[in-house]
Amino acid sequence: MQLVSAVMRDFRLKEAIEPIQEDYDFILIDCPPSLGLLSYISLVAATHVLVPLETHFKAFEGTGELLKTVATVRNKPNRKLQIAGFVPTKYDARNSQDARTLAAITEQLAGAGTVFAPIPRSTAFVDASEERMPLAVYEPKHPSVQILKNIAVSLESLQ
Repeated sequence: MQLVSAVMRDFRLKEAIEPIQEDYDFILIDCPPSLGLLSYISLVAATHVLVPLETHFKAFEGTGELLKTVATVRNKPNRKLQIAGFVPTKYDARNSQDARTLAAITEQLAGAGTVFAPIPRSTAFVDASEERMPLAVYEPKHPSVQILKNIAVSLESLQ
């Protein structure tokens, strides 16, 4: 609530991160799936944005607004902001709608950033979370573990 009327609010997070930035290889900012004030100031503070994107039509349809917001942020407050990529999630290869949406994501977003391999829909994520364990520890042979490792390697190369 205080942030809404704060002076220079767009830069508050960026200014908070700057003094500690050199102490870390990465600082991840997990934003809500909306384009409100917190997401906006996170984009102002970020160097890259990684977009998780469920493989259903409505989620894909909302990506256009995100890309417009990224373009707005690049225009003035953060000219260096880059798209690290798109991560299709909750993908079910047996569902033809998911397959069509994944094809559209790949076709339409590849020009804006890397479209990573889709992360399959799985209860293993919930199960691992309930056990308070990373998926790679809870179920090391789960197919998503390798996909997530590939994404991590790609992110490491951005520095």
